[in-house]
Amino acid sequence: MKIAIANQKGGVGKTTTAINLAASLADKGRRVLLVDLDAQANATSGLGVGPPERDVGTYLLGEVELEPIKVRLEALELDLLPAGEDLLSVMAEPAEAAALARRLARAAEGYDYAILDTPPSISPLSLAAMAAADAILVPLQAEYYALEGLAALLATLERVRLRLNPRLRLLGILLTMYDRRTLLSRQVEEEVRRHFGARVFKTVIPRSVRLAESPSHGLPIVRYAPHTPPAWAYHALAREVIERVETA
Repeated sequence: MKIAIANQKGGVGKTTTAINLAASLADKGRRVLLVDLDAQANATSGLGVGPPERDVGTYLLGEVELEPIKVRLEALELDLLPAGEDLLSVMAEPAEAAALARRLARAAEGYDYAILDTPPSISPLSLAAMAAADAILVPLQAEYYALEGLAALLATLERVRLRLNPRLRLLGILLTMYDRRTLLSRQVEEEVRRHFGARVFKTVIPRSVRLAESPSHGLPIVRYAPHTPPAWAYHALAREVIERVETA
């Protein structure tokens, strides 16, 4: 199962979700590959991996095979395809998305889950991720402006489904940066669940200082602070993903 973590709006917890979902799935005995497709390389640095000599961009350009760039994170029991400067060379033509998608699909072979962390914009790389993916998981910050970005992303999903990948589906919408103390968070949750129903995950990811600081320690929250609400929430999300994928 190839899952693209996507949202056209930045700052919604996309990379945090990619890292922690991958780690939580690996904790549950699944074979997991995390692919960092954002040239900012936040998923790479957030797992304590320094700038690589060769990155996933080199692989997508066909200049190197997969194994030389794959990083095994033994402590997390998952594999990473790190991002780096070579990804900047991949952002040339949208027409290349189908070819890039084929290479991404090849990279995912042999894994139970490939988690694709996408750029916070619609680019050839995000289109390639959607073209390669079986499903999209959409992190949605609990604020009103985020709802506008969601509508644009769902329209993009439909275009990709029509032109590149008819099997692509919405796995679910995940509310992030949620603060139960605020009326705004509760109102946004009510609005999203009213419009999208069961497509919204039951799990919500709470706003947390520990969650925000975990990337600076090169660890997902499920390892950095495992006995905290956000860590419990990401484990709950992984269980929901498994249920939606493996019992569908």
